[in-house]
This record gives sequence, C-alpha cells and structure tokens, in this order.
Amino acid sequence: MEMALREAKARLSELVSAACNGERVIITRHGHPTVELVRCERRGGIDFDRLDATRRHLGLTADGEQWPQEFDDPAYSRQVLGLDGE
Repeated sequence: MEMALREAKARLSELVSAACNGERVIITRHGHPTVELVRCERRGGIDFDRLDATRRHLGLTADGEQWPQEFDDPAYSRQVLGLDGE
C-alpha cells in the first residue's frame, strides 16, 4: 500500500493496522517514497524477568560463578596484562 502523506495523516490507524498485519505501507511526499511503516518485532536480547522466574522455578539462587581464589587478587590482572614490571 502506498499513500501520500496528507492522506496518511487522515488514515493513520488504518495504516498502522495494515502494517501490523504484515502489509507493506509506504508513505510518499511529493510523489517520492519517504517512509515505510513496519511492524515492531521483538529483537532478541535477554528477557531478565523471564530469566529470574526460570531461575526461581529451578531453585537456582547463586550466580554459578566459582572463580579461582587468585582471581580475587588485584595484582593478578596486572600479571596477565604484563603490567607487573611497571
């Protein structure tokens, strides 16, 4: 569906519904395509609320990270980065 900006303003809800249903909606200005309305889709990432709920459901309370004791030493990172001799 392609529509001029002036008409699109008057029919915005209709255009939004069409875009939500997967239809391609292009709004033109002076006869040239300017904007395309598209449905917003969830883009990956981490759903932290769902993660917390799952962890509680599984009985997981700790973060699971068991770092070796030497990682707690601030000098350790200097050794790894080769900054010990400075």
